[in-house]
Amino acid sequence: MLERIKAILIKEFKQVLRDPRMRTVILISPILQIILFGYAANRDIDFIPTAIYDQDNTKESRYLLHRFTYSGYFIPKYYIDSQQEQDRMLDKGLASVVLRIDRGFGRDIRSGKETSMQLSLDGSDSNTAMIIMSYAGSIMGKYQYDMLKDKAASIGVDSGIPSVDLRDRAWFNGNLVSRDYYLPGVVASIVTIMSLLLTAMAIVREKEIGTMEQLIVSPLRPLELIFGKLLPFGVIALIQCAMITILGVVWFHIPFRGSLALLILATCVYLFTSLGIGLFISTVASTQQEAMMSVFLFYMPVFLLSGFAYPIANMPQCIQYFTLINPMRYYLVIVRGIFLKGVGMGILWGNFLPLLAIGLIVISMSALRFRRQIA
Repeated sequence: MLERIKAILIKEFKQVLRDPRMRTVILISPILQIILFGYAANRDIDFIPTAIYDQDNTKESRYLLHRFTYSGYFIPKYYIDSQQEQDRMLDKGLASVVLRIDRGFGRDIRSGKETSMQLSLDGSDSNTAMIIMSYAGSIMGKYQYDMLKDKAASIGVDSGIPSVDLRDRAWFNGNLVSRDYYLPGVVASIVTIMSLLLTAMAIVREKEIGTMEQLIVSPLRPLELIFGKLLPFGVIALIQCAMITILGVVWFHIPFRGSLALLILATCVYLFTSLGIGLFISTVASTQQEAMMSVFLFYMPVFLLSGFAYPIANMPQCIQYFTLINPMRYYLVIVRGIFLKGVGMGILWGNFLPLLAIGLIVISMSALRFRRQIA
């Protein structure tokens, strides 16, 4: 049995690695993806192109605008003097924010009257707009507190203004860098898409060129054929996982606080599901084009419902129930827990168990269907 499995393993590795396009997909694709995610998938807002529309042009208005432009977030790119220019800035996307101060602002401040300034922003990206508004609210809150202190000092109130100093402490991702959150998830993304695609395409290719019939009439038993077909792609997925982990830690300085052995174990358990689904797709598709389309048809909802980019808690309740049968959801929690939190099996077992259960069910059903098809 071992000799027969060894023979088909050697055959599969040779068949995969002798194809230049396949070698490119296996070796280059994971590196490109982690580089793209590392540099492009960045939700941190630290550069906000800003247009200044100051109709008052007094000491008070300039001081307030100084608070914004020297905050490190609002970068003054344009100075405008009309409503038409303000509309043009936002319509063309030249500026994300227009800071507008109308005439009489300084006079109202000096006389103690209530006044206002306008912050017009591009709300097409709601997440970015909310972050910008939180920055602006923080700057205005500090500005108003400083004005209140100056006013109290001017009338001889020396007792001080009561205040609360909020000392925040972010665990696991101290600088709140979005890259540290996204890149561990790239491990799950690469392992999923590569294992699905390679498994489905390889088996369907055997059917297309007619070599599957030769394997069926060979002394190989069905389980030996299944094992010999799936194991090479599992090994390739583990190698890609190692490549992504090394590149993320060395190049992007992603923290890796947990156990490497636990990450390998979690990946092996997750491969039960992804390889099993790839095997199932190969029994349904008759051409490589059909297999590729089926892989992406399956991958997109799995990706969207995994919590990779969108929090599951914010999804409708009925959709959250569907995520319970999504293996990528549990694998992502495990991967991020190992990378960022450094937790072990004592914390992660609640995700290991459903991941293992789903994997065993999927691989068993797919293997049974494959055996019936080749019988």
